Amino acid sequence: MTTTTATTESTTTEATRRRGSPRFSGTIVSLILPVVILITWWFVSANSTSPFFPPLQLILQTFVEAWLSARVMSDIVPSLTRLVVGFLIAVVVGVSLGALLGRLRIAAYALNPVLQFFRSLPATSLIPVAVVLFGIGDTPKIVLIAFVSSFPILLNTIDGVRNIDPVIEDVSRSFRLTKMQRLRWVQLHAASPQVISGMRIALSLAFVVMVSSEMLGATNGMGYVTLLAQQGFQITLMWSGLILLGLIGLLVNGIFILVERKLLHWYTQNQED
Repeated sequence: MTTTTATTESTTTEATRRRGSPRFSGTIVSLILPVVILITWWFVSANSTSPFFPPLQLILQTFVEAWLSARVMSDIVPSLTRLVVGFLIAVVVGVSLGALLGRLRIAAYALNPVLQFFRSLPATSLIPVAVVLFGIGDTPKIVLIAFVSSFPILLNTIDGVRNIDPVIEDVSRSFRLTKMQRLRWVQLHAASPQVISGMRIALSLAFVVMVSSEMLGATNGMGYVTLLAQQGFQITLMWSGLILLGLIGLLVNGIFILVERKLLHWYTQNQED
């Protein structure tokens, strides 16, 4: 029996080795299109004389000179700080209020019209209001990021907490868990896949709001520099700013995926089984 099991495992390992890791293969495939786009961009723009479509080589030179020096501390760090602080506030508010409204249906019904009203407001329309109320420092941007990105987390948490399997609830009561213990270890745990899904949507919104708010009311930040470059006819700096925003967006999303896999390891494992 032991010999048969060892042989089966060896065969499986050998088959996996021959097929290669699906994640590694997926990574290679996902890199093909970006590389093709960069190579095409490089050759198409190489002899460009248009001031609005400079050669990629000049854009990359500007990228290194502008973004990998003093602007790291003066513009990149402040932008990322606003993003992280605003997003964390949204997570705390969204999960807390969502867990409460998920258990108290009457409160959810009472607040639903107000929530739907504010959720429907476009984020960019709130920027002038935030500037009037809080000035042009970090506060209006953080408040706006937290406000806009809290709604996906809030609504997903409400749905997740509300749709827990009744059997799980009965089992937790049979173990005489307190309300707080059931909320922390049963309800939020069971709802965590939906909560994390809401966080991912919220992170994308937070990134958009961060850039938009810096373009319309700021004295530093990646969005501010990119807009200022366009208005000052520094076209290569503008293009390099766009590349930087794209790269940071990829990096932030990649970090979130790693955290998601860590937190939801039990869930993804059950799905695969």
